[in-house]
Amino acid sequence: MKKILFLLFPIISFAQQIDKVDFIKCTAFVVPEFDSKIVNGKITYQFKVKSAIDSIRIDAKNMSFTDVKINGKLVKFKNNNKELVLFEGFQTGKNKLNFSYQAKPKQTIYFTGIGDGQQIWTQGQGKYTSHWLPSFDDVNEKVIFNLNITFDEKFNVISNGVLKHVFPNKQQKIWEYEMQKPMSSYLVMIAVGDFRNQTIGSKSGIPLQLFIQPKDTSKFEPTYRYSKEIFDFLEKEIGVKYPWQIYRQIPVEDFLYAGMENTSSTVFAQDYVVNESGFNDRNYINVNAHELAHQWFGDMVTAKSGKHHWLQEGFATYYALLAERKIFGDDYFYNALYRNSMLLRKEAKTDTIPILNEKASSYSFYQKGAWALFYLHESIGEKLFQKAVKNYLKKYKFKNVETSDFLNEIAKVSDFDVVKFQKEWLEDYHFQTDKANELLKKSEFIRTLFEIQGQKNKSFEEKEAFFTEIMKSDGFYALKTEIIYQIINVPFVEKEKLIQFAMTNNEINVRQAVAETINTIPISFKTDYETLLNDASYETKETAFTTLWKNFPEEQSNYLELAKNWEGKNDKGLRILFLTYYQLNTNADANLKNSYYDELVNYTSPKYESSIRQNAIENVLEINPKDETVLKNLVNATTHHKWQFVKFARDKIRDLVKQDFYFDYFQHILPNLDNDEQFQLKRLLVK
Repeated sequence: MKKILFLLFPIISFAQQIDKVDFIKCTAFVVPEFDSKIVNGKITYQFKVKSAIDSIRIDAKNMSFTDVKINGKLVKFKNNNKELVLFEGFQTGKNKLNFSYQAKPKQTIYFTGIGDGQQIWTQGQGKYTSHWLPSFDDVNEKVIFNLNITFDEKFNVISNGVLKHVFPNKQQKIWEYEMQKPMSSYLVMIAVGDFRNQTIGSKSGIPLQLFIQPKDTSKFEPTYRYSKEIFDFLEKEIGVKYPWQIYRQIPVEDFLYAGMENTSSTVFAQDYVVNESGFNDRNYINVNAHELAHQWFGDMVTAKSGKHHWLQEGFATYYALLAERKIFGDDYFYNALYRNSMLLRKEAKTDTIPILNEKASSYSFYQKGAWALFYLHESIGEKLFQKAVKNYLKKYKFKNVETSDFLNEIAKVSDFDVVKFQKEWLEDYHFQTDKANELLKKSEFIRTLFEIQGQKNKSFEEKEAFFTEIMKSDGFYALKTEIIYQIINVPFVEKEKLIQFAMTNNEINVRQAVAETINTIPISFKTDYETLLNDASYETKETAFTTLWKNFPEEQSNYLELAKNWEGKNDKGLRILFLTYYQLNTNADANLKNSYYDELVNYTSPKYESSIRQNAIENVLEINPKDETVLKNLVNATTHHKWQFVKFARDKIRDLVKQDFYFDYFQHILPNLDNDEQFQLKRLLVK
């Protein structure tokens, strides 16, 4: 997963059960009901009792059970709303368990959208699949999961493994999926929606099935750009054949994080479905490579506990960087390492928890884990590193591991001091700055970057010639943006020639830096600055529009005319920008102003994704702080499944109710809200 809050692996509480009982295969018939948000199902588990045990537990949150049979006979059981507990009917050796269940999930499976835009998807990272499927919170219990899902025939249903059959069932269909190898329960998934797909073949013959909504078909190519190249590169670089029969990628709306590496079927956020301009602002490539790398590191070979989570996230982060290096080059790679190193140095000032601790931060597991692997890779050399990784993956295929398992493989192929490595990189919370800088300086780009940074205390006159030489060169864009930000406070008249060079080299990132750093636009630079409104970057357009609006009020109507058909990223950022600024234009058409205001308010409603709603709510409340419809939609946002949106709404309401008007208003509407909204609002109405 990419840039997400880490959800801890469960403490191994079933160790004794795993020693005595081995669950081998699960065949599940699952019926999710969209309107009631209930999951009904029937389960068959095949398991082996290896030695005597009093009771067997299956994690099952907030579920009810009927027809519980072991080896064909009805048995008594206990249900404590957290587990299904079996205590009779099983025997040493092979056993078969059958039961029906109904789940009322509070999390992990989400029912979103309306009408043809309905979606159902799961996010079980860590230990949460047991909220909708009786399974195992302990990642060390690996099972072959075969899911059969029944749903409305108008939709597409996706799960793990190969789609074997689709059966008609009145107005519904049954999708039958089959896995061949075992996996941890948190990697089981379902995705339901109106999806289309294209299938391409990897170099090794693995089908790569890439899904998209019909409304986004024009965005297919930029969204999935380099997908085949990434797959082929990782399979070759890792040196072990992709471990599953198929690989799918499915974007869903209002996903909780960037992506999730469910076995054979990655789910990722709709925000990464982009057109050409969106690709330049934030593309799917890093997330794409990161989640794919997890199919080896995490899905095939799984950490025994949260303490060793870096074996998943550190590896996925590092191999994603290697894939980006293959696509974008060495300078991009070293720039990413440098930026991560700066982040880690800053974090180490307050974050004193090392990697080998289940409470470590995501920065440690992801970025520091990747840096540790880069250091290891550079220390023993590419061939030995690849050999050790290959041996590690083959030895522990479909098993669980801890850090010593990997480091032992490093020790077998080299004389590298793994004990010292573990102490410095994994057990010490400090970042190894000196060693990192030594590796970074192998890059000519980094050496030049450091040279530019060394000019900070010099006058502009002293460094102008050097900076001009860099700006006119074909050097990596980060060198040029570093210069632009370093001279942000230099009077424009002095740096104008340098800025003109920046504007004419047609690099999006460099021109964007100009847009962000020139707040007062000289009239002589107006025409050149206006060209930024045509750049293939939504972020550049937004920055340039707002800066021009402030600098040239007499041109505001012209800028609105230019922006009237803009849409922007998934959050409709540019459309909402236009609608908002239209309200601020004193010369705007009154009828259009009303129509556009209604459109803006409409975007705050539950019909839209949270990113659109949040963007619209913030903008409406800036221009009309007492819009009752928007305030009601703000309260509704506190009941959303996406925690980031909920936090925004709660924080906003807490801030508003400090004022008497808002406190009284929310008190007034409280009785007319639904139960969930009332519950959430009551918690916030505290002065």
